[in-house]
Amino acid sequence: MSDYDLICIGCGPAGEKAATQAAYFGHKVAIIERNSSPGGAMVNTGTIASKSLRETALLCSAFRRRPLPASEVTVDHKLSVAKLMAQRYRVQYQEHDRIENSLDRSGVHVIRGHGRIAGPDSVTVEAIDGETRTLTTKFILIATGSSPARPEHIPFDHEHVVDADEILELASIPDSLVVVGGGVIGCEYACTFAELGVRVTLVHPRAALLEFIDAECRDHLLRAMADEGIDIRLNTSITEVVPQDSGTVVARCDGGDELHCDVLLWAAGRCSNTGDIGLDQAGIVPGKRGLIEVNDSYQTGVPSIYAAGDVIGFPALASTSMEQGRIAACHMFEIDFKSRLADLLPFGLYTIPAVSSVGPTQQQATDDGRDVVVGRAQYRQNVRGRMLGDEQGMIKCVFDRRTRRLLGTTIVGEDATELIHIAQFIITGEGGIDDLIGACFNYPSLSELYKYAAYDALQALAALDREQAA
Repeated sequence: MSDYDLICIGCGPAGEKAATQAAYFGHKVAIIERNSSPGGAMVNTGTIASKSLRETALLCSAFRRRPLPASEVTVDHKLSVAKLMAQRYRVQYQEHDRIENSLDRSGVHVIRGHGRIAGPDSVTVEAIDGETRTLTTKFILIATGSSPARPEHIPFDHEHVVDADEILELASIPDSLVVVGGGVIGCEYACTFAELGVRVTLVHPRAALLEFIDAECRDHLLRAMADEGIDIRLNTSITEVVPQDSGTVVARCDGGDELHCDVLLWAAGRCSNTGDIGLDQAGIVPGKRGLIEVNDSYQTGVPSIYAAGDVIGFPALASTSMEQGRIAACHMFEIDFKSRLADLLPFGLYTIPAVSSVGPTQQQATDDGRDVVVGRAQYRQNVRGRMLGDEQGMIKCVFDRRTRRLLGTTIVGEDATELIHIAQFIITGEGGIDDLIGACFNYPSLSELYKYAAYDALQALAALDREQAA
């Protein structure tokens, strides 16, 4: 008899959901977590922490975006980021409680310590008190997450050279910030600190940022970032980072330029946390940046060992990690509940303005051979958008010209990451132009933008029909 039916190494979103899913169906489950608090990067250093800072930055800039005569609010840069993020800690504590209560109700045994795979059916646990023991199990789930990439030539030992975890612990808000890396994390932090009045320079080695976003909406975001004063340097690589005696930092570029700043944030990629979890004992060889290869059921090459979440790479989202954990647990125990990840996944980019999308972009749909028509609606023509101080936002809907069904949507603007779920369910229900035009939305609401995007698409269809008839 094994000690457990399932041992999850890591208590982030994938580990938590896999554990509770298996326990719900009567299996004996343990989670090994080496940190003092559950939740992984999602709760402790990444999603909740960074988004809390973003919300605080938006609150601080509210009077500027929604002017109130004779009122002005500025942020004291002497404040530590920790003090500025008081809301973060309240939300984190509540989420820690939720996870712990969920595991306790499900009967999941939580073991504090460092878990290492000892074989296909055993895990060694080095407890926080130094005691080591080996547990046997039918299945193992690797859910150890990821950490910021830290190249050896970058002096992270200097207090003003930080990665995406450390930036949340700064002693004070810098006057100037250089962000290296124009991916999701880099762009989000660049926007957040610019909103706090920090002079931000964003350095990216490629010719374009965020190439997976609809091109029109991406251009809109980049204009908004430039309007906020973010200096975007494309086709630029940092060759050397040199801390100065004054406490500032100099970043030397491959073109010869030198960028001077109070703080440098290195946000160029992440690596899976697989370096010390005993993969070699199981015969599992990780790939580039420590990624573990799995099949559609999140099973590794060793049948009893699964992996889910950031540790397997793309899409590396908290939302998908949760579902991957559930699917893995169902596959292990042949539970007839969840067998695959949804075909339609929403994506959210928490920049300022936010960007969110679901389904194919206009270019992707066209490349797939679809005859499409596009409908757009502008926030400035929506009274709720004007109330919120967002007169630049836009929703862009891509419809099939023949069936009039919605194929994909991209939104850039206030509440984009919430609004996108309307498109998600319209697409899932095979709805389209006529459904949106026939719907009655609250007034005033941003949701009403969908109706006017559908009207815009209807006008575009009529113009195409006239053109074809002529």
